Amino acid sequence: MSSEEITGTAAGAVAEAGAASAATGGKAAVPDIEEAMKDVVDPELGINVVDLGLVYGVHVDDDNVATLDMTLTSAACPLTDVIEDQARQALTTGPGGGLVNDIRINWVWLPPWGPDKITDEGRDQLRSLGFNV
Repeated sequence: MSSEEITGTAAGAVAEAGAASAATGGKAAVPDIEEAMKDVVDPELGINVVDLGLVYGVHVDDDNVATLDMTLTSAACPLTDVIEDQARQALTTGPGGGLVNDIRINWVWLPPWGPDKITDEGRDQLRSLGFNV
């Protein structure tokens, strides 16, 4: 089994678990949300927002609405709508209706994003694209 098949299988299991939780009125688990957010890709860099270190925090309320504390690589980034649409798609759709009922993104600028926030996996992805990180 290839790593892509394993990743796809794991993502499918996370989606099924989250959808079951949402369908039964339960709250989605933060690790499941973080995993699903790896489907949200920064349009400029082509790396997911989790590995770029753009997701600062996740909270799920009693109504199964996720609030994501996120930042961007630049406060002047014009792509907030694209990232928000991708996040909503990743978290609210899928078998059984998705992980959560809705999302809110709280755009934060402190602490400012820097390359130190990129995960090791994100650094590997950026290097494979030719970036020096």
